[in-house]
Amino acid sequence: MSIPRNWRTRQQRYSLKAEVCNACGNTIFPPRDVCPHCAEQKQSWTNLSGRGEIYSFTTMYSAPAGFEEYAPYTMALVKLAEGPMITAQLTDVDTEDVKIGMPVEMVTRKLSQDGDEGQILYGYKFRPMLRQVA
Repeated sequence: MSIPRNWRTRQQRYSLKAEVCNACGNTIFPPRDVCPHCAEQKQSWTNLSGRGEIYSFTTMYSAPAGFEEYAPYTMALVKLAEGPMITAQLTDVDTEDVKIGMPVEMVTRKLSQDGDEGQILYGYKFRPMLRQVA
C-alpha cells in the first residue's frame, strides 16, 4: 500500500470510522460517495463500536503473496452491531475454536510490512470478545 493511501484510509483501518446516510439511516462501511441503499450523497461520520459476531469463516492454508508468514490463518465475515459486514482476519483464537455466532471485537494489529526495512501497515483484525468484569 502506498504511503498516501495508507494515510487516506487510516481512520477506517484504525478506528472503524463509517458513515450514516442522512436520507435512509443505514450505516455505510467502508465509506462511499453515494449510499448503496438509497443512492443519496449526503452522509455523516460515525464511529463503529467494533463489536459484532462471526457470520461465516474460512481458514487460509495457501496464503496470497505477502501473507505467507501468517498461514494458516482464519478469515471471517463479521456482522457488526451497527449492521455492516466486514471481512477480516481473526486473531488470538485457535482455528478449531471459531464458531458461527461467536461474539468478537476489533483490535488493531500488524497487517503487513513493505520490504525488510519498509513501512509497517496496521489495521483491524477481530478476536473473541473478552468477558466484562462486573
